[in-house]
Amino acid sequence: MSKELGNGAVMCDVDSRGVVTVTLNRPEVNNAYNEDMIQGLHQAMDLLPSLPSARVVVVQGNGKHFQAGADLAWISSVAPKSPEENERVSRLTGEAIRRLDTLPIPTVALIQGGCFGGGTGIASVCDIVVAADNAIFAITEARWGLIAGIILPQLCQAIGVRNVRRYALTCERFSPETALHIGLAHEICKADELRATGARIVDGLLMNSPSAVSATKMRTLEVSNSLLDDALFADLVRQHSELRQQADAAEGTASFLEKRLPSWYPQN
Repeated sequence: MSKELGNGAVMCDVDSRGVVTVTLNRPEVNNAYNEDMIQGLHQAMDLLPSLPSARVVVVQGNGKHFQAGADLAWISSVAPKSPEENERVSRLTGEAIRRLDTLPIPTVALIQGGCFGGGTGIASVCDIVVAADNAIFAITEARWGLIAGIILPQLCQAIGVRNVRRYALTCERFSPETALHIGLAHEICKADELRATGARIVDGLLMNSPSAVSATKMRTLEVSNSLLDDALFADLVRQHSELRQQADAAEGTASFLEKRLPSWYPQN
């Protein structure tokens, strides 16, 4: 089975073994996410209950890059809309990450090229992350006057508070070796071996009892206090949407689109 979801922004394929491959499919903008991609991710996860044979989800990006964060042109188009619409968009985005985090089957992310902003959020919630040796990571939201709030809980779980306090504040890029060291990636391989490495890991997962794997994953989330509280999630969504409508976000996204330094950067 193969489906185009989110107006083609996401591809979903299911093979005879129950391996569901979700491909982010906006290579012309480095797989930057917009509402189509977010809806496509939701639609892919909506399919899973109708696929009782589903055993593993593999998340990958089409083209040179895994996922380059938010499409800032889209962000700029959303920001002037009503507070209610901005909150809806933030909730939709946050719920996609939250749902991926709690899927009852194992998830594997295969990362090549850029993995920025929301891409690091996807990496933080996948059970197993393989990074190609050409992967580059960054938690970029603050650079554009935005906040990574709806993925901060998962990032803190994945790489620890100390590392989030560095990389979410500096927005600096870091290597796959650093991602491995801090816990965002589990394994590094050559770029041309990324799919084969993922296939090896998937095969290992398929050797294990589906019910035991699912129970182990969900119990691990519970005993580690990794499940996001509804009240906190609502507050994260509110702040995420509110900051998008502030002056710094307008300036940050404009500086990106106009390929210039933001006004807050010292000029002398």
